[in-house]
Amino acid sequence: MQRTVIIDALRSTAFDQPINVRGWVRSRRGNKQVSFIALNDGSTIKNIQIVVDLTKFSEDELKPVTTGSCISATGILVPSQGAGQAVEIQLTELEIYGTADPDQYPLQKKGLSMEYLRTIAHLRPRTNTFGAVFRIRHNMTMAIHTYFHQHGFFNFHTPLITASDCEGAGQMFQVTTKNLYNLKMDANGKIDYSDDFFGKQTSLTVSGQLEGELAAMALGKIYTFGPTFRAENSNTPRHLAEFWMIEPEVAFIQKDELMDLEEDFIKFCVRWALDNCMDDLEFLNQFVDKGLIARLQAVVNTDFVRLSYTEGIEILQEAIKNGHKFEFSCNWGDDLSSEHERYLVEEHFGKPVIMNDYPKDIKAFYMKINEDNKTVQGTDVLFPQIGEIIGGSVREESLDKLNAEIERRNIPMKDMWWYLDTRRFGSAPHAGFGLGFERLMLFVTGMQNIRDVIPFPRTPKTAEF
Repeated sequence: MQRTVIIDALRSTAFDQPINVRGWVRSRRGNKQVSFIALNDGSTIKNIQIVVDLTKFSEDELKPVTTGSCISATGILVPSQGAGQAVEIQLTELEIYGTADPDQYPLQKKGLSMEYLRTIAHLRPRTNTFGAVFRIRHNMTMAIHTYFHQHGFFNFHTPLITASDCEGAGQMFQVTTKNLYNLKMDANGKIDYSDDFFGKQTSLTVSGQLEGELAAMALGKIYTFGPTFRAENSNTPRHLAEFWMIEPEVAFIQKDELMDLEEDFIKFCVRWALDNCMDDLEFLNQFVDKGLIARLQAVVNTDFVRLSYTEGIEILQEAIKNGHKFEFSCNWGDDLSSEHERYLVEEHFGKPVIMNDYPKDIKAFYMKINEDNKTVQGTDVLFPQIGEIIGGSVREESLDKLNAEIERRNIPMKDMWWYLDTRRFGSAPHAGFGLGFERLMLFVTGMQNIRDVIPFPRTPKTAEF
């Protein structure tokens, strides 16, 4: 018989008709007359109840039906007699696909810690929490592609292996085919890469932005969405060594238009979650973060504050005068920490903030310098509980100004002649931003650790599965 996925079975009103569902057993309970199997196939956070008349099935037939086992259940769809579900299935035929030894299956107990579940990341998608998170992750992926497609952007695939370091964004993972036990050296005692696969030193990318700028100079509006890698030894709830980035780049827009794009895009994604993931959000709101749905609705329904860095510093310094204590300093010229960003968003304004016009010395070389020659047109979106969720800027289109900044910072550009060519041949005003996908996932799910919004987290000393 053809299978019906459980999300459709739960919505069905084809009562007294045969139906087949397949999935993994979440629990089995009952008495001497009847047994109840809670079955889930991943299509929804909700289980469907299979009612087993014990006069029709022997104990030997039901013995393999334990938590974690996989079964096919055929029966008659009927209105449910119990609370909590509209329909249930009266079992007529049972097939066991795969058993799960109750003494070995690790998801027997309730209340398993997040730390423990990371050690069994191959099984944690079967839990309610991670099933919800990964369904939302899919929906956020769909929201991102839908938004950009509807707004005339082209998805542009930038390389994962690169010979350049975007903005010095972090330590890079080296890519090589060389024999690490017998490295060829040059006359200066440095590694000779002439016999390596690419003939030069290469690494995994930290960002697709620079290549994205090249594409925007031809296609007008592009976005990248793919994995990026940073070899930073950061064991924090906010850092991963492998994560996904969304990076749009747009020709012919100015700072205000960029901030409009940042706000509109992230509101679209949050609204998509509210419109398409409510069952999962309600579960997470109940068991993970009781303020989650209210916070998502607040973001969608409010105008973001637009605040200069200088104004932000003044607010933070006023808070210090009034007795607020920060762990890190916040003088003009300091790179704001998460505690500063969250104070502005959560305590001072009570809404998201787009901070702009940062000191040039704490931002990347490619950002457009303002007329004051002290600040650049950076535009970072700050969110409650997260801090910075988007980092963006207007890019410097003048070759002379870009070269001057490169020289001032002593940035090696021998492998980036192609980037400077965009300023030599038909340069144009342009701007863009980067959004860490997992940061967005943290906000939308209410999860507290970034390791819990990606299926298989890569962190220092951890590359399992």
